Amino acid sequence: MTLSSVLSPERARALVRRFHSMSVLVAGDLMLDQFVIGRVTRISPEAPVPVVEHDHDEYRIGGAGNVAHNVRALGGRVDLVGLIGRDEAAGRLRGGMIASGMGVDGLVVDPARPTTTKQRIVTTRNQQVARVDFESDAEATGEIERALIEHARHALAHADVVVVSDYLKGAVTRGLVQALVEGAQARRIPVLVDPKIPHIDYYAGATVVTPNHHEAETASHMRIRNDDDARRAAKVFIERARCKGVLITRGEHGMSMVDGSGEAHYATVAREVADVTGAGDTVIATLALGLAAGAALPEAAQLANHAAGIVVGRFGAATVSPAELMAEFASSETRA
Repeated sequence: MTLSSVLSPERARALVRRFHSMSVLVAGDLMLDQFVIGRVTRISPEAPVPVVEHDHDEYRIGGAGNVAHNVRALGGRVDLVGLIGRDEAAGRLRGGMIASGMGVDGLVVDPARPTTTKQRIVTTRNQQVARVDFESDAEATGEIERALIEHARHALAHADVVVVSDYLKGAVTRGLVQALVEGAQARRIPVLVDPKIPHIDYYAGATVVTPNHHEAETASHMRIRNDDDARRAAKVFIERARCKGVLITRGEHGMSMVDGSGEAHYATVAREVADVTGAGDTVIATLALGLAAGAALPEAAQLANHAAGIVVGRFGAATVSPAELMAEFASSETRA
């Protein structure tokens, strides 16, 4: 079934108003997004590449940090558990988190690895020229993994929902996810996972996993061309991941949700696409707050679909405010 509206503006407003009292535990791979911004006025005589004349740098919280940033922007409280190095990037990440109202108690320092950093060279017209990654993708082990699990269990005691943000950068281990799922089940709160397919066996017991359509195709060994394909792929994904539900983000084709109660498909509400960076982080942050606030999964998915429609119209990893979400929802209802 394709849903144009399962959620009235009044119900959506009531759910969003509850966001401020919800607490989200986000565990996963933290990143620092650095944008080296400048102007291109010529091609290098040394090689056929543009020469970027540096103007300024910008820094943003990325990865699991962007999920947490989205939760904060939507009014929710957040505890963040993840890995950083002992370097300048870690200091910038800490500073950005504090400025955004996030606690830093859940940061585990691993001096053997750099803080994951994505350095993008970008023109003043928002055209990306190149990207340089500073990272170690070795999984946390030993004392580092035990510290992550300890911080996660401590934060879990007062969380209303758990989000695992997996970017394959080392923080998400089988032991960490197992501890989160077991702790959440004991407290009867949902666990949401933004996955990476090499870790699909880690996510057993999760409430909802949110692959994009490429990840869903890879996990299911199926092509997704329409809603029926998405439904079949989602069911295979559920079997493989041993999770309870799946929400597939499908770009311009919207989103598809399948769980034990049925299925739903949501057309995209984006009117303009500038940059899809971080859209999945916005989806899972909104979905988590919606479920924590008492929404059924189809309702939370519709809120997430509207939030994604806003952020893809902005450059870089963007966030959405409660007022913007409600305005977009209301205007979309009017257009429908």
